[in-house]
Amino acid sequence: MTKAIIFDVDGTLVDSVDLHAQAWVDVFKEFGHEVDFTEVRNQIGKGGDQLLPVFLDKAEIEAKGEKINERRGEIVKETYLGKIQAFADVRALFERIRTDGTKIVLASSAKADELETYKKIADIEDLTDAETSSDDAEKSKPHPDIFQAAMKKLGAIDPAEIIVVGDTPYDAEAAAKAGLRTVGVLCGGFPEDVLRKAGCIAIYGGPTELLADYDRSPLAPGFKD
Repeated sequence: MTKAIIFDVDGTLVDSVDLHAQAWVDVFKEFGHEVDFTEVRNQIGKGGDQLLPVFLDKAEIEAKGEKINERRGEIVKETYLGKIQAFADVRALFERIRTDGTKIVLASSAKADELETYKKIADIEDLTDAETSSDDAEKSKPHPDIFQAAMKKLGAIDPAEIIVVGDTPYDAEAAAKAGLRTVGVLCGGFPEDVLRKAGCIAIYGGPTELLADYDRSPLAPGFKD
């Protein structure tokens, strides 16, 4: 029985993956590195602590990693934040979940201030019970820290009664390490086979399809494996 749902945000509730990838391309260029957009996009879903080592060596991360990450955040706010939009039916999906008394928690690799903005964009500020961000985790996805923090905020709910919804394999991998099952969505751009390989128990196109199939989905309180 599903009693709580933990949602990823970027690529799951808001259409931001391409914009975040471009912000990373931009900041790497500012610091003297030409990186391929597609290669960066494939890493979105991780926080900066896990993404930077894919492209930079340890010495440069130690010397410039914090500045690069801070500058990336500035670029997002200055150039791309105003272009981010919510996927269709996010609020309607959350309202449907709330009618069952199911708790909703957001778990994002974004900074806390970015997450607050995304809640406004998706019009769900009044529909969540809690949220966790990169500020609550020592390591970002695919490490389980963010989901473990979310579980603490849910209290005594059994992990078997919690479902994660995310768009990247890193969501599913992190959730599994926390003992949670994941429903994958394709709206973030990762292929279905990648999400299934990462462990997703079901795949949907996005919030609209989840809402349409809600009563038969793992999100419904009566869902049984």
